[in-house]
Amino acid sequence: MSVEVIDCLGQRCPLPVIALARRLRQAPVGAVLRVLADDPAAANDIPAWCRMRGQEFLGAVTVDGAQGFAVRRIS
Repeated sequence: MSVEVIDCLGQRCPLPVIALARRLRQAPVGAVLRVLADDPAAANDIPAWCRMRGQEFLGAVTVDGAQGFAVRRIS
């Protein structure tokens, strides 16, 4: 399965979550999106958004100072 990357580097809260929400609506159920973000707030905002919206937060990894947050569309 391919993972679509949403580059939100340089964007501040709440823009990474807004970009995720917009793209997830277009993605098929089961799709995995990875949000790249360097705003420290994203580490809390993206998992919280997933809980509120019933989507699956798969985890985060840090690469070159930026974090990648993986989310699977459940519904």
